[in-house]
Amino acid sequence: MSTQIHPTALVEDGAQLGVGVTIGPFCHVGPNVRLGDGCVLRSHSVVTGHATLGRNCVLFPHAVLGSSPQVIGFAETPESRLEIGDGCTFREYATAHSGMPKFGGLTRIGDNCYIMIGAHIAHDNRIGNNVVMANNVSLAGHIEVGDNVWFGGLSAVHQFSRIGRNAFIGGGAIVVEDVIPFGSVVGNHAKLSGLNMVGLKRRGFSKAEQMQIRSAYKAIFFGPGLFRDRLEQAAADYADQPLAMEIVSFIKAGGDRPICKP
Repeated sequence: MSTQIHPTALVEDGAQLGVGVTIGPFCHVGPNVRLGDGCVLRSHSVVTGHATLGRNCVLFPHAVLGSSPQVIGFAETPESRLEIGDGCTFREYATAHSGMPKFGGLTRIGDNCYIMIGAHIAHDNRIGNNVVMANNVSLAGHIEVGDNVWFGGLSAVHQFSRIGRNAFIGGGAIVVEDVIPFGSVVGNHAKLSGLNMVGLKRRGFSKAEQMQIRSAYKAIFFGPGLFRDRLEQAAADYADQPLAMEIVSFIKAGGDRPICKP
């Protein structure tokens, strides 16, 4: 399949286009951009900066990818980069910015992510695979998001936060603390409301696996004693249960970072 470029689109010299790319009316593709095979840019979408898109990504009107970080005084540089995996969709007015060199310079988005209207991914974020961001979700800089995370509309996440895989962020939640894998958070400021059981069932976790996660969750967050003591006890009690230990390890990896609790 041949590449199609509308006559009103601007594709600058140096841009690298894969096989079967479609670029619609009034789009702009910068000179340092690479578009994978089968990418589709609908009218008025923009890819700029040092940005790389994988295969079969789709940009809806006015989506803008690869712009420099929203940091006062930041000077554009080739060391500021954005990398996007295969099969990602960016709906109208969605944005993703490149990274800051002093932090490695890379914003990375995984495969098969669906970024809805007006959602924003800031500089130096690391976004996993199959992440869904509903309308007007806002992620500040330096955030880590695991695979299969769902963000409800109008939620926002504070810079340097970590969101574990298979977590669910409720609509309108303001997240200022880390969210454990499999957790479900709501509110301003967001607190754990339980586990993302709906997501676990949809993704094929067995009843035994769900029980393991639920048991570890209760042991860590409820019961007598201090939180740190319960965490250490859970590390001992669930040492041979990988899903339980994923929660324990996630919390420990954060060091002194605050974590969302019930």
